[in-house]
Amino acid sequence: MSTTGGLWDSVKKAAFVIGSGILFLAAFGNSLTWHLQRFWGASGDFWQKLWTQVYLLFEGHDAALFFVGTMLAPTSVFWMLNGLLLLVDTSGKPSFITRYRIQEGRNDPVDPAKLRQAVRTVLFNQVLVSGPMVVLVYLLASRTGRPCGPELPTFHRGLMELALFSMLEEILFYYSHRLFHHPSLYKHFHKQHHEWTAPIGIVSIYAHPLEHVVQPPFFLRLLLVDSLRMATLMSVAGRVRPPGRKLISASPGSRFNQCFGVFGVLDRLHGTDSRFRQTKQYERHTLLTSLTPLTHSIPENHKKGQ
Repeated sequence: MSTTGGLWDSVKKAAFVIGSGILFLAAFGNSLTWHLQRFWGASGDFWQKLWTQVYLLFEGHDAALFFVGTMLAPTSVFWMLNGLLLLVDTSGKPSFITRYRIQEGRNDPVDPAKLRQAVRTVLFNQVLVSGPMVVLVYLLASRTGRPCGPELPTFHRGLMELALFSMLEEILFYYSHRLFHHPSLYKHFHKQHHEWTAPIGIVSIYAHPLEHVVQPPFFLRLLLVDSLRMATLMSVAGRVRPPGRKLISASPGSRFNQCFGVFGVLDRLHGTDSRFRQTKQYERHTLLTSLTPLTHSIPENHKKGQ
């Protein structure tokens, strides 16, 4: 495959992921709202009424609302989802989940001492690094207006911000991630993140504090997108990273000097996925449309085209 053709293939894949999400929201947004309105017996704009109730609950304490939306809610989602996966990682059960591991037979079950160290690091990053960052972002955002206004943005503005964030995520994550793979930075900062060569869910933010601030670019995300609702979504996306098993896509991590981005567009543009595309993991980097794990449907001795 030529470089130009490969790049176009990555662009199409990224456009499919982003476009499908936007199309789904656009197509079913009104239908979902209508059903929720009937269920709760609400009238008028359901989402605005729901947001108004939340806004009034805080009685004008915008700082508290901002902290809950960008810090407490994403952190709660992170631990709820990864807490369930930790039960699997520590017990090896149920087996119908463990068979979806990308790297079979590794961390099965996970080493307790290594896990405790990861949990301590993750909690430190979430509380003592992310916490002050959220406060600082709130103070900066307050200078340009109210970060938590009583009016929701329009549905179409929300879609626009979602698309904007997706593009920003690819650009900011790729270059910051690649920067931390520079030898002068890797050994001092990023190497810690790669201690887990067979990662589990919580180690998505198992990293040096400096890296936690810079990559993913949490700071810029909140400053560039002025909607609390989108900031919350972006925070969730930044905190809930893919664990060591995937039901959607089955590619492993960044192979140390390959695959720095999110959607693969910039990797294809810069040629930083060339070796990855020659591996078995690349063959498995596809949408899982059945209950058969890709490690079974595409085994190690499987040849492409069979």
